[in-house]
Amino acid sequence: MAEAAKRDYYEVLGVTRSSGDAEIKKAFRGLARQVHPDANPDDPAAEERFKELAEAYEVLSDAERRQLYDQYGHEGLRGGGYSPPSDFGSLSDLFGAFFGGGSPFGGGRSNGPAQGADVGATVAIDLADAASGVRREVAFEAVERCEHCHGNGAVPGTPITTCDTCGGTGQVQQVMRSALGQMVRASVCSTCGGDGKVPETPCGVCRGAGHVASERRLEVDIPAGIADGQRIRVTGRGHAGERGGPAGDLFVLVRVREDERFLRDGDDLVTVVDVPAPRAALGTTVSVPTLAGDRDLDIPAGTQPGEIKIIRGAGMPPLRRGRTGDLRVVVNVAIPRKLNKEQRRLLEQLADSFGDDAFASDESMLGKLRRALGAH
Repeated sequence: MAEAAKRDYYEVLGVTRSSGDAEIKKAFRGLARQVHPDANPDDPAAEERFKELAEAYEVLSDAERRQLYDQYGHEGLRGGGYSPPSDFGSLSDLFGAFFGGGSPFGGGRSNGPAQGADVGATVAIDLADAASGVRREVAFEAVERCEHCHGNGAVPGTPITTCDTCGGTGQVQQVMRSALGQMVRASVCSTCGGDGKVPETPCGVCRGAGHVASERRLEVDIPAGIADGQRIRVTGRGHAGERGGPAGDLFVLVRVREDERFLRDGDDLVTVVDVPAPRAALGTTVSVPTLAGDRDLDIPAGTQPGEIKIIRGAGMPPLRRGRTGDLRVVVNVAIPRKLNKEQRRLLEQLADSFGDDAFASDESMLGKLRRALGAH
């Protein structure tokens, strides 16, 4: 779906910004069945409308994405690392990602094994945790095999019979007349869902579906060096597969909270330290924050405002290969805002004692601008 054509997600679902999770879910489920392409075979725009609906629901059903969207709109989602669901193998997979199964209208489903859809979860960690690596528990909802009936949809001990609707083929054919003559459209049997067989006595736990949705909790290892907005893939922890197919994957979105002491620039960290002007002129030692605790840093005599001191290896570790980043300490030479009469007299006396060469610099104006803009 083109960016220019994006509509407001609340408008797409027909809900208000104050709508709760239950209302949003109910609206999506109702609209999904109305706009699904298999329910609108003569409408070429049905597929795009269904994808638009799924995208809106995926954002508004996630608390963190919804907050980001409410504050900054579509642009904020892109900046936060979100991308619309575009990697589904078919519209049946897309429908299954939200309902835990294939399309209820037919189309795109076969009698063979089908991999389960992927699911997503979000976890928030501190910058210090991102630097050292941490293990966190995440909660998510996924479809899994019904243990009561072992996934066959029947009450244990009762038979599974051939579907009378499709004769065991898993598909039904519909003949339609058009200006070009008769057309035969094959679709998945709505009675057996494409299996070709139905339980004589449906399981009371899953109502014959063979699978149920449940809340899961899983501890996930978050590697050192991870950045805000990156995802961790956990294989086989998504929705259960169908007809013996493998489960989908779990994708954990990692949000790294801001640390008021640092700004992150790749694997480097940037911090600012205030140094009183007399101390910057005379030279001093100051305490600067690092991820491993406060550390003393020598400030040479004559240090200028905005100068950057580098502490090697005090930044973030590399996520994969490479070297650990550095800590860049920006020196903010603090000028006193208030002076008493004696302090003013002394400063005036000091200023008169300086010659013109005391403030001379070998650095060009362009060099000063580059330094001020953070070049290093």
